[in-house]
Amino acid sequence: MAEQTSGQSNDRTDDLTGSSTDSPTDNGTVSSTDNGTDHPADALADPPPSARPALAERIETLFRVVRRPDGEPFSNEDVARACREATGETFSATYLWQLRTGRRLNPTVRHVEALAQFFEVPSTYFFDDEQAAAITRDLELLGALRDAGVRSVALRAVNLSPESIDTISDMIDVLARREGKSNAATDREGRGRHDGS
Repeated sequence: MAEQTSGQSNDRTDDLTGSSTDSPTDNGTVSSTDNGTDHPADALADPPPSARPALAERIETLFRVVRRPDGEPFSNEDVARACREATGETFSATYLWQLRTGRRLNPTVRHVEALAQFFEVPSTYFFDDEQAAAITRDLELLGALRDAGVRSVALRAVNLSPESIDTISDMIDVLARREGKSNAATDREGRGRHDGS
């Protein structure tokens, strides 16, 4: 590893394999092995979703929607362990965190295949925009069906005629627009009160 010149900070270092020596911890800090110090987690805060690369956003979608049988989300360590077992290669929770946050952008083919196998999606999901869009829609639907109320409505609609399904769909659209307008008005009122308007 190259030596630091005086007056320069080295909050994040990479070894020859490209793995970072900073890792997220459970207490909101990032532990750095270069000098044994902890840095506030906001020093390496995750970028907002709109600023994340497509790969990171797609991995994050899988974590958000695909859950354990008990409904809890998978941890980085759960997925990294399964990927290590599937590939026999190094695959750390820190590396996965870096992929999820867009700090690492170029995973190996074997790592992509291991993630695809774990989340039960095709490997092309991570790089093909068209396939990713279709799979994301399906994943979002599955996520919505996890909600007991949505699942109940969907199950009750199974035996309805196509015309009745269309009517229900139209009603949902009307209600969504109404709630969207209501939420927007409430947001404007709330901002007006806080702004002193």
